[in-house]
Amino acid sequence: MTRKAGTSHEPSTLTVKGRDLRLRTLGCAVLAALAIWFIAINTGSVTVRMWIPTVTIPLWGVLTVTLLVGIALGLLIARRRARR
Repeated sequence: MTRKAGTSHEPSTLTVKGRDLRLRTLGCAVLAALAIWFIAINTGSVTVRMWIPTVTIPLWGVLTVTLLVGIALGLLIARRRARR
């Protein structure tokens, strides 16, 4: 015997000050704020060794580049999966 589930397939939401926010959006905003905060507090200089040259740059620069590359790769992977 099977039961009909009365569940909807709508995304989970949270109401804040009369507005419905998706939990996914809220989570992304919190992660973005934490990433920006983490980058902002790391201001010391670091030495980065590439293949041949050695470069001394601020750590926030390295972290920012790493974050942007990660976002770009994530978007490319999501775009590729969406095509299938």
